[in-house]
Amino acid sequence: MTSASARTLLVTGAARRLGAAVLRDLAAHGQGRRVIAVDLAEPDSDLAIDGVEHVRLDLRAPAIATLIAKTRPDTVLHLDVLAAPGQAGGRTAMKERNVIGTMQLLAACQRAPSVRRLVVKSSAAVYGCAPRDPAHFTEETQPHRPPHAGYGKDCVEVEEYVRGFARRRPDVSVTVLRFAGYLGAGVESPFADYLALPVLPTMAGFDPRLQFVHIDDVVRALRLASSGAHPGVYNVAGAGSLTLSQLARRLGRATVALPRFAAPWLGRALRQVGVADFTGDQLELLTYGRVLDTTRMSERLGFTPRYTTAQALAEHASTTGIKPLIPPDLVRGTEQRLITLLERYAQDGAGRG
Repeated sequence: MTSASARTLLVTGAARRLGAAVLRDLAAHGQGRRVIAVDLAEPDSDLAIDGVEHVRLDLRAPAIATLIAKTRPDTVLHLDVLAAPGQAGGRTAMKERNVIGTMQLLAACQRAPSVRRLVVKSSAAVYGCAPRDPAHFTEETQPHRPPHAGYGKDCVEVEEYVRGFARRRPDVSVTVLRFAGYLGAGVESPFADYLALPVLPTMAGFDPRLQFVHIDDVVRALRLASSGAHPGVYNVAGAGSLTLSQLARRLGRATVALPRFAAPWLGRALRQVGVADFTGDQLELLTYGRVLDTTRMSERLGFTPRYTTAQALAEHASTTGIKPLIPPDLVRGTEQRLITLLERYAQDGAGRG
């Protein structure tokens, strides 16, 4: 049993790659805090962290309330919100773990007077994707087309329950971090699977702007949020954005444009062959894109990512072994020759005129 004055951090979703990275970072910068890692599964041997107490527990079960009452954490870091059905064993199980698990966790925290800080990992997916979206989403932007299914819908519901908790426990500092898509070494996500495809399917007539955050910056942001009082909602993303065509050129990938009506077929095909766990909301992202305003992140949270969006993509390609099928130098050379030809034709046309 921990004394009331001891500093204890409870981390959910700790058995996956992100959780392990957060635990390693906390172990290096924990400043003597007791760390309790909770997950439905046991961590792989290479993900277990010395000095961390691992507890196998399903957040959907009432046992989480017993654990919190016993260990009396002052800070709860909630990472157990899954992004893809394959991570949970199907869409139904994913929704139960994301939403029901969060409800049970918040109910336990509400009854625990020791809890003074709650940090929740959310996603920019709460903004959805639509043709008339703004150039940049602020934390206050109301989406034109809110997500109606999948991970985005789960994050919307999770945030609704978190807001309810914050109203009931105004004495708790509640922080919600809405991350752009992760990239970097060890990242396992539908979009990472997409980037590994030899040819990138795109939606004909669309060239969406995309934004990313490096996994190391995700870990740093979570540590910062869990080490002090930073109440509020924050967009977290690397500076800048890339269009999908720019991304493909930088990776040396060819693209194949598919008609918009083929998007559901594409998602099913990728899932059936086990190539990528793509869902409808992720296909919407490949159509309309999404870019975040991170002013609040820098000014109020005091956080600056070390990687820009372009640097995160380059680091991801380097560390995950993505090899260009089309050499970038060849692409740039071809583009330059085309530009030169177009300029020559324009000059010739002007001379004849």
